[in-house]
Amino acid sequence: MPNLIVIGGGLAGSEAAWQAAEKGLDVDLYEMRPACTTGAHETEYLAELVCSNSLGSNLPDRASGILKNELRRLDSLLLDCAEACAIPAGSALAVDRQLFARQVTERIENHPHIRVVRKEVTELPDTLCIVASGPLTSPSLSQKIAELSGEEQLFFFDAIAPIVSSGTINMQVAFWASRYGQSGQGLGDYINCPLTKDEYYRFVEALLHAERIELRAFEESIKSGIKAGKYFEGCLPVEIIAERGKDSLAFGPMRPVGLRDPRTGKRPFAVVQLRQDNLAGNLFNLVGFQTNLKYPEQKRVLCLIPGLEKAEFVRYGQMHRNTFIASPKLLRPTLQLIGRDNLLFGGQITGVEGYMGNIATGLLAGINAAHIFKSERPVTFPRTTMLGALCHYITHADLRDFQPMKSNLGILPSLEGLGRLGKLERAKAFADRAQNDLENFLMTDRTEELTQDP
Repeated sequence: MPNLIVIGGGLAGSEAAWQAAEKGLDVDLYEMRPACTTGAHETEYLAELVCSNSLGSNLPDRASGILKNELRRLDSLLLDCAEACAIPAGSALAVDRQLFARQVTERIENHPHIRVVRKEVTELPDTLCIVASGPLTSPSLSQKIAELSGEEQLFFFDAIAPIVSSGTINMQVAFWASRYGQSGQGLGDYINCPLTKDEYYRFVEALLHAERIELRAFEESIKSGIKAGKYFEGCLPVEIIAERGKDSLAFGPMRPVGLRDPRTGKRPFAVVQLRQDNLAGNLFNLVGFQTNLKYPEQKRVLCLIPGLEKAEFVRYGQMHRNTFIASPKLLRPTLQLIGRDNLLFGGQITGVEGYMGNIATGLLAGINAAHIFKSERPVTFPRTTMLGALCHYITHADLRDFQPMKSNLGILPSLEGLGRLGKLERAKAFADRAQNDLENFLMTDRTEELTQDP
């Protein structure tokens, strides 16, 4: 019998299994792929990235950078793998998604205390367990979670951006650059497709009138009382952004700030950026261009973008349903289910958004599972750390407006006694406080004996 069962071999589940195994627990990690597919995954690797290949900013005073520094200090497996598979992306950490997933899989499968079980879980075990089944949790397991919690499932629609072959991008029009010259290589880390005012409005008009994939397939799986038609604001399809106003894209994913077209020496009216998607450098994804257009429509509309007139699409954009639980009513900041201490949740199913948030909550769930098994008090990180702030938010938010949350400076407690600070000074102060408070926390004795059985 394993000491711990982890359900889900995504980012959170893989990190949770590793953390618990590193602390001596024998872990069974269940992953239903490849026997059961999700419609969004393409391989059977653990920790497969199905949306972007970017794990966010590496800058130490950005929210994502603060969280990365915390995870480095906490010996995150997945961050270590990501940095080993990094590809150029300016100040961001982006990875070759195939190499990353393969490396995570190999390290997990070779761990002496982890057994990977390729099987769908349809019942929640009574023993120590972490549910990290992700946003595409199977219907049968979703139903069991709903029955256990007494809460209806929440969900929102999420979308994936298209990927094109770099050899088919017209570099007579497109150009290499990073915003404000921030680059890890000479020319810049992004391919930029500039649009004039007329080209931009022509593109938006075509986008607004393009045919979309109907959501009936998702809606048929919705149980009575579940909220329908809900989008996550941090990952809106471009056609939904365009509906909010014809200039919305120009101030959103197509904003041209920090860029100049070398052909004109001027800033374009709008721009589409493409980011390298694999180490070979022959695949690029359209940054921020999640979409639910029908595939022929994607090719027709996206080929209106200057530089992509003859682009070959390796993967088209698509939309999928993301399921998450009512964490403010169901979870403690330790990620334990209220009323059942030996059942923990981690990753996107808790209502955290972004790859690093998923990894971070998986790490915490794995650490706390080990504490529970050893009859030690579970950990709650300080709210002044990004990991602590994320867990506090998802367990204390107003359920009426509860929506998945990425790491951001706005969820950190306010800075006291520092007076008025500029934006950069404020960000650095948040980062310094988070680092100091994490170090102080790790130096304290957190292994008080539990007063009750787990």
